[in-house]
Amino acid sequence: MPERVHHRFDDGPPPAKKSKTSAAIESYGNIQEQKTLNATTQLEPSKAVQIRPEHRNSGPHHLKVQQTRSSSSLKDKSTALLRFRKELPIWSHTEEIRQSLRSKDVLLLVGETGSGKSTQVPQFLIDEQWCRPQSVKILNEEKQQKISVGGCIGITEPRRVAAITLARRVAEEMGTPLGSSSPASKVGYSVRFDNSTSPSTRIKFLTEGMLLQEMLRDPWLRQYSAVIVDEVHERGVNVDLVMGFLKNIVSGKKEGRGGLPLKVAVMSATADLEGLQKFFDDKHDWKVQREILQGSEEVDNGSNNKFENSEEIGSEWSGIVSDGDEDASNPKINSTRGTDQESSSKHSLKSNGNPNGHYAGDESLEESYISSSPPPKPQPDSAYVSVCHISGRQYPVQTIYSPHPVPDFVDAALRTIFQIHYKEPLPGDILVFLTGQETVETLESLVREYALALPSTVPKLLILPLFAALPQSAQQLVFQPTPPKTRKVILATNIAETSVTVSGVRFVIDCGKSKIKQFRSRLGLDSLLVKPISQSAAIQRKGRAGREAPGKCYRLYTEQDYLALAPAPTPEILRCDLSQAILTMKARGVDDITAFPFLDPPPRDALEKALMQLFQLGALTDAGRINDLGLQIARLPLSAPLGRVLLAAADPALDCLPEAIDIIACLSVENIFLPLTSEEAKEQAESARRALVRREGDHLTLLTTVQEYAAEKADRKAWAERHFVSHRAMQAVMVRRPPLPPVALQPPLTDPPSPAQDVRKQLLAQTTHLRAPSSHSPTSTAPPRSPLAPSPTLTTAILKAFLRGFAANTARLLPDGSYRSLAGNQAVAIHPSSGLFGRRVEAIVYNEFVFTNRSYARGVSAVQMDWVAEVLGV
Repeated sequence: MPERVHHRFDDGPPPAKKSKTSAAIESYGNIQEQKTLNATTQLEPSKAVQIRPEHRNSGPHHLKVQQTRSSSSLKDKSTALLRFRKELPIWSHTEEIRQSLRSKDVLLLVGETGSGKSTQVPQFLIDEQWCRPQSVKILNEEKQQKISVGGCIGITEPRRVAAITLARRVAEEMGTPLGSSSPASKVGYSVRFDNSTSPSTRIKFLTEGMLLQEMLRDPWLRQYSAVIVDEVHERGVNVDLVMGFLKNIVSGKKEGRGGLPLKVAVMSATADLEGLQKFFDDKHDWKVQREILQGSEEVDNGSNNKFENSEEIGSEWSGIVSDGDEDASNPKINSTRGTDQESSSKHSLKSNGNPNGHYAGDESLEESYISSSPPPKPQPDSAYVSVCHISGRQYPVQTIYSPHPVPDFVDAALRTIFQIHYKEPLPGDILVFLTGQETVETLESLVREYALALPSTVPKLLILPLFAALPQSAQQLVFQPTPPKTRKVILATNIAETSVTVSGVRFVIDCGKSKIKQFRSRLGLDSLLVKPISQSAAIQRKGRAGREAPGKCYRLYTEQDYLALAPAPTPEILRCDLSQAILTMKARGVDDITAFPFLDPPPRDALEKALMQLFQLGALTDAGRINDLGLQIARLPLSAPLGRVLLAAADPALDCLPEAIDIIACLSVENIFLPLTSEEAKEQAESARRALVRREGDHLTLLTTVQEYAAEKADRKAWAERHFVSHRAMQAVMVRRPPLPPVALQPPLTDPPSPAQDVRKQLLAQTTHLRAPSSHSPTSTAPPRSPLAPSPTLTTAILKAFLRGFAANTARLLPDGSYRSLAGNQAVAIHPSSGLFGRRVEAIVYNEFVFTNRSYARGVSAVQMDWVAEVLGV
């Protein structure tokens, strides 16, 4: 067991700005110059063919030569990486994993952080016989149709940054170009607003939401031979839906796949194997499955008589079990189980798998955080599910706790960063886990300020933020190699917690907290509060330090605080607004929500609230079934209210689609207005933004800002600085204003100059077929709109479009100057950041109703009560 160190994080203030202490000089007296970077982390992503200047116009011969060289370079890189792949703990279990999915359709794999499961498992399976495309016949409208099924492996990730970086890494290891950069690419990815695949793609990383979108077009997932669900322990609402749909596919007759099974692998570093095995075993139609695999051979259930009388599963494409037995079909995962439980399955894999001899299976108390739980009951060997447990990571991580509670974790993190920088030699980058964008930017400014005063004998600091709202191009900067004589400091939210290996990280600083969103269905109120993380999240964060070398994890909380943490996080489906989830299910043919196989059934009042909201949006019929409008909303990569706004804006009666897209693009990225702390800065910003603020409210203010930014032809960055607007966010909203495409085509997405330019283009493309001729159309005879300052008629149309999507988020003015919501009669206060703060208007519509230190409406615009009555039909 490694040494447990209690260290004081407040030993003195941060380094003085102009101090050159002898301690600092001494601590770096023996720093060795970094000669080479770790080969396994410094390989750059695959690039397009580079043509030398003298060959730039020399004909196709030279291009072919360069392509050959590029291919050779990819193969050389793959060969170099093979040595490091063989050192991963999972490598020695290649054949066991393959054999598990040859004999059974479901594999539950628990492997410790750093074991290599996310990158290696798809490569282990891609050459299997069952993973090749096969031609089958299916019955389509009483006619037999010949189709191709399988050939691709899909790997779902909870976050887009994980999907992209893992795809890039696997492409390097396989020696193939990435995504749409080459028609021969075998590895690609698909995330929101960014699809980078080719016709030859065999391994595709995608977010859980994108797999749900694909199910709209192909409910049987015929493109895939296998689907791997990674990081299932995070329990986001999308992963719960994916698990339910996959269970229905693998447990039915598979007539939509011509009888071919879909292999499913569920992976995590911290998961409840017993609960997941029960989830896939319950209500499985064993007779149907065995008949498919072995013809008419009878199933000998032995003592498992509970399967003999199981009802036949419906043959609808969704495969939903509709007998209404909610308790049996929705086994609740026991979140108190841990990762070090040994499965009784004969396929359980127990080995540290580490050729270097570093065993980290039970290295500290936190790795057995469920020790107080009773041992799992022995599970009978499943005829359907294989269970594999891979112990061991490549390198140990030392845990360092704070001896006493930390009152200010931002200040403690600042001190710890410089403590590490002064005392630890290179190489060794630092990854800091914080709660949100605000704390990331606050600490970033502090570190930059103190870094200016570092002595010349001390290496430089490279500070990089990483959070979800950051543009993709900015996120990818953290994965670039660290320059020589420099230490990289990554300031991240929990986006870097799982499935992301940041090159060179040896030190992790964990604040022990994260922002948790809780939806109160009765009030329709979202609360976003900073709360302690779970023990499983703490283990994941710690594991980031031991991916490439022995590391250290500095926890800014005491060991007693760690032991008091919940073993696992509360599943998101139990604490979120379910309207989007239910729309997703309805669009995929699930009419009986209570019969859907949830890992954890959501509360009934939350379901009722979500159904009512969808009905008010016009997405459901009186009978609760999805209608054409609901299907259109479900196909858009937006939340249900924003999707409804977009469709309303495309209506010829309102005709404000381009303006609505500009506003929605602003709402889809980080805050376009820079956060301000000092009163002086707030006064300067108020004066500078006066020309941008519209009296109608925040939505028109966002539109005006986008239009003014687009109209700036000289220096947009300087314009953004003058108006205290985030240039980075505005680049993510719109680099240039593209014309409306004539047809709904998807643009190429290889290394785009601006991710949000793709957001606008794709939203325009996906709604082009809905548009009627307007003043933006080449065939329109109406006078052109002014690029700035929308007319009163257009302003009214924009606000009415947003009312269609947010009719439930409206409030009226009371005589005492306060606001009360029309739905629920709740007190509503306008957020201080709103342009309507302190003003009195007849009624308001708002994007969010959130609780921070009190209940606030954010994203607020003024509307008229007769507009609200028109939308609500009263």
